[in-house]
Amino acid sequence: MLNKTLRWLLGKVFQVEVHGLKNLNHQNEPTLFISNHTSFLDAVLLQTFIPGKLTFAVNSEIANRWYARLVHPFIALFPMNPANTLSLRALIQRIKQGGQVVIFPEGRITINGSLMKVYPGPGLVAQYTQAKIIPIRINGAQYSYFSRMKGRVKRRCFPKITLTVLPPNKIKLDESLCGRNRRIAAGKMLSDMMTEMMFESTERNKTLLQTLLDARKIQGGKHIIAEDIERKPQTYHQILTKTVALGNALSRLTEQRENVGILLPNSIANIATFLALQQQGRVPAMLNFSIGVKGIISACETADIKRVITSRHFVKKGKLEDIIKRLAKQVNVLYLEDVAKNMTHLDKLTALFVSRFDSLTLKPSQAIKPDDPAVILFTSGSEGTPKGVVLSHKNLLCNQAQLAARVDFNSLDIVLNALPMFHSFGLTAATLLPLSSGMRVFLYPSPMHYRIIPEIAYDINATLLFGTNTFLSGYARYAHDYDFSSLRYVFAGAEKLKPDVRQDWESRFGVKVFEGYGATETSPVIAANGPMENQAGSVGRALPGIKTCLIPVEGIHDAGRLLVSGPNVMQGYLLHDNPGKLVPPYSKEKGAGWHDTGDIVSINADGYITIEGRAKRFAKIAGEMVSLSAVESLASRAWPDILHAVIAIADEKKGEQLILFTEQPNAKRSELLAQAKADGISEINVPRKIIRVKSLPVLGTGKIDYANVKTLPGML
Repeated sequence: MLNKTLRWLLGKVFQVEVHGLKNLNHQNEPTLFISNHTSFLDAVLLQTFIPGKLTFAVNSEIANRWYARLVHPFIALFPMNPANTLSLRALIQRIKQGGQVVIFPEGRITINGSLMKVYPGPGLVAQYTQAKIIPIRINGAQYSYFSRMKGRVKRRCFPKITLTVLPPNKIKLDESLCGRNRRIAAGKMLSDMMTEMMFESTERNKTLLQTLLDARKIQGGKHIIAEDIERKPQTYHQILTKTVALGNALSRLTEQRENVGILLPNSIANIATFLALQQQGRVPAMLNFSIGVKGIISACETADIKRVITSRHFVKKGKLEDIIKRLAKQVNVLYLEDVAKNMTHLDKLTALFVSRFDSLTLKPSQAIKPDDPAVILFTSGSEGTPKGVVLSHKNLLCNQAQLAARVDFNSLDIVLNALPMFHSFGLTAATLLPLSSGMRVFLYPSPMHYRIIPEIAYDINATLLFGTNTFLSGYARYAHDYDFSSLRYVFAGAEKLKPDVRQDWESRFGVKVFEGYGATETSPVIAANGPMENQAGSVGRALPGIKTCLIPVEGIHDAGRLLVSGPNVMQGYLLHDNPGKLVPPYSKEKGAGWHDTGDIVSINADGYITIEGRAKRFAKIAGEMVSLSAVESLASRAWPDILHAVIAIADEKKGEQLILFTEQPNAKRSELLAQAKADGISEINVPRKIIRVKSLPVLGTGKIDYANVKTLPGML
């Protein structure tokens, strides 16, 4: 009777929803339920809404507290001392006898809303008992007054709570493992289950705009969410008002489902334009203004773009007048200043009113589905003509959920984003993720202002920074040792993180740089290190929901060409020779839905991925495969803090030969040979020809522009 009353009461006041009850087909089988720990309500919620006679394993110290004694008559508690082996054996015996036991593997209530450290003990218990493990995700209770999230989120009396029951699993360990190694392995498997649970139970079947509106409900409309160099902080209400006002204006200048180019720097205006186009059912195409007019026009042709939105202020500041003049001959250029000038006071008041109501804000885009295109990005073109990459709303939201399942982001974080929004990492991880998670993002227009960005980080008390090896090296070179004192985490991607850069950040600024890996085609993050899983030299483990496959490559041992599949993999390519025609991802080895990254990687026993190089960036010299990236790393060790680029050209005698382009003055091959000898590297990896240049061509993303390297003087 009490259980029914509680179910009715909690169901009414917290609008409790339970999903996945079909996965509870366990009857009297030994079962171990594992759940995230969000609040003091968790045990009551599970006892009330999960069928069966549940027993909650709790620390004996907690079991003796007043609130535990209060619920003990209604909830079965199993007090235990984790340090006492007899206590652990008693729990194992209880499960073996058919008990249904609930454990919170984090061992404490979350203080940031994310998954916290997972203890290995429950994994060993599950392994010894061979019990079914059923993960249950509790979501929403962290926003109640029963949580420990005071000051981190806007807590409410009765937030909506969802319980999601996932399919059962089991822990199976290698029989050869014993002692500490066995415990560690069990802990890793349990942690993976919890991470998968967080990802799989995150709602992703919606649009980006709906996600932003949901975030406003959680954080509050007056929560500051974005700022740029104009230093006018913007709340959710203000961003959405701008979105609606600009969306209404652009709807008269564009067509439904049209691909519309955006040529803007990181700014509030860029966010508003991006969201405004989506609010009206258009598809924003983010154009890279650093690649020159030829590249921009090529991108417009590839994605069948007829209109491009930019700003007169930006064109003047960026000295892009000549580019825009030539671009205007191919497409219709729309200036935000002109659009704003034509807005009446009534237009602005209407936008203010409409933006306060979710249903009215979503109305123009109600025909847009989660699987519809959300954005068109373009590959860097570092090795050839850029391709258009079509990403859906679900692609982007899945990648955000994958990252959030692995890293403890929270609404108190302040993100410093200098990576351009036309860069997939800069868009998804450093802009959209903060907007949908309540993190405040500061948008800076250029990642190459090495003196200014450290000052900005110090001024805004940034806690998260996204960058590339090149940019992080530049910031460290000019920063004061205290500039990055507020940073919690730094994430590096797009190019290999060099050991000296990692060590410099740790020793000088006291912050770890977590290296990740991805591709525009995967929205973009495939793998990442993090505070709870980190292996220096690797790019981390594949994110939850991503499958990997290594294809053998002739001449390369212990590594292969990486293929990936998952919900974050793009809808398809747009190619310049067939504009507007979507080419879905396909691999001849694995079929539809698999993306060939073109990267040669190795994956160790723990799942950590190490990038060996691009498949296209290997040279075959005298029958031996040589990684051009590895040769560049050799040059970096010989001459640190200098840019280097290695290319391969045909050679009549040995098949191919290496050429090193370097910014190092008076670089000598003898110095490179000495470094190779010290590192135990064979002479075949040392370029015979060295060309010294004043500066190497670099893309806006920080990558070397290899296509233009090949045109530098000295090649012939």
